[in-house]
Amino acid sequence: MDPKTRLDDDEKRNIPPTIKKLLAWDVEMTKKFVSFMLNFVAFRSLKVHCKFLEYSCHGIVWLAGWMAYIWIADNRESYQMQVNLMFGLILDIIFVAIIKAATRRRRPTLNDEMFSIGVDKFSFPSGHASRAFFILLFFTWLSPVTIFLWSPLFAWSFSVGLSRLLLYRHHILDVTAGALLGVIEAVLLWILWLGPGTCNWIMNAVSEDHVPGGPEDV
Repeated sequence: MDPKTRLDDDEKRNIPPTIKKLLAWDVEMTKKFVSFMLNFVAFRSLKVHCKFLEYSCHGIVWLAGWMAYIWIADNRESYQMQVNLMFGLILDIIFVAIIKAATRRRRPTLNDEMFSIGVDKFSFPSGHASRAFFILLFFTWLSPVTIFLWSPLFAWSFSVGLSRLLLYRHHILDVTAGALLGVIEAVLLWILWLGPGTCNWIMNAVSEDHVPGGPEDV
């Protein structure tokens, strides 16, 4: 986007001077932070894998992949975990879409040509960061997996957040807000946690294998 057009858009939205200064500071600090980090070999190496990290935490990938997993791993004992994670993923998409539509912050200039549709063309907050930290808390707090998987989960979630900066997909405040949103989503899901009866009912309702007259009843 032309910088003049970007400025015109900001003026039309009547952004308060204090917020403008904060956003300008965020842009400058993001550039300095990324330039500094890329001085280290380890982070230059991480940048090579940033696209993989981007795909590994994409909303469509998680939704489609999780639905496929639920369908393939038809395990009644896992219904509660499966349904609640799906519930959380849907909440995350809704919350991120609403906040992005409300704030309408543009992505860093280098990503103005990145293919995106709808609210995904906006930057605040980072949906990848919110999803990564929500998934981290889900599998370490809400429905803990074996402790041996905790280290990879922490490494993956923080690497996803850092990759959003190294790819210039987001600014520092976008990623920070996304991580905080992921924590809030985990707490909200803890409050709204669906019980086994509800989860079994949902799975029975959407699976032909469990409805009356289905294959189980033959």
